[in-house]
Amino acid sequence: MDKDILSLIEQSYGGFSKGQKRIARYIRENFDKAAFMTASKLGKNAGVSESTVVRFATEIGYAGYPEMRKALQEMIRNRLTSVQRIEVARNVMDSKDTLASVLHADMEKIQMTIESVDKEQFDNAVQKILKARNIYIVGARTSAALSIFLGFYFNLLFANVKMLHESPISEVFEQVMRVSAEDVIIGISFPRYSKRTIKTLRLCKDIGASVIGITDTKTSPVAKIADISLLAKSDMVSFVDSLVAPLSLINALIVAVGNETNEKLNYTFEELERIWDEYEVYEKAED
Repeated sequence: MDKDILSLIEQSYGGFSKGQKRIARYIRENFDKAAFMTASKLGKNAGVSESTVVRFATEIGYAGYPEMRKALQEMIRNRLTSVQRIEVARNVMDSKDTLASVLHADMEKIQMTIESVDKEQFDNAVQKILKARNIYIVGARTSAALSIFLGFYFNLLFANVKMLHESPISEVFEQVMRVSAEDVIIGISFPRYSKRTIKTLRLCKDIGASVIGITDTKTSPVAKIADISLLAKSDMVSFVDSLVAPLSLINALIVAVGNETNEKLNYTFEELERIWDEYEVYEKAED
């Protein structure tokens, strides 16, 4: 669907029944909370039956209530402030067992990523990275942690990795002024999407570099720019961004790229082990 759910509701409002209008009004006024409610709970809050909620979803063009709720979640993912996230989390999480709630949610996101990841796009990304003259990596805000993790391991594998970040010396845009069509830039961004990351990817795309996006949906601003999109399910847990599934996807990308380098990978880590041992990088286990 090209239109977001609020537009669909407005478009169909005149033909709604009395009960459906109650649902429409509730969603318009409380879409941040409704996006994470079951059909039963939404019906209770709107003052209608669960079956009325289900019929409402099909009335506005969705296959069922789960699809409508997913559309609501995707619409608001980049709109919620931290304060709104905290409020939503209070409504949908089991406050008596936060540990289990968060871990189960993360497990669910990894499973969803396994089921939806595009293997062909993943393999194409691996080949693009292996053939690149230079590999640029950009990720801001919470995604910076993911970009640092990816950059750490790629720096062990390649001599042509460039991490993009703001510094007292230069803006990110100045660091990509020599990007060419032979280069690859990997942009990592999840809701709430970083404008700096998106602008950097757009600039590199305009110059001619290949863009690999690591993001959450095909409709994200990163995926719209990228030549290759690797999608992982993310979620918000209160004011915290849950990036377990994206990190797992990045793990897989590092391993896949490393496996393609074969003998070079073995030599690299043999040399690293020698250096780590000589300069006592790691604590040794006592006999």
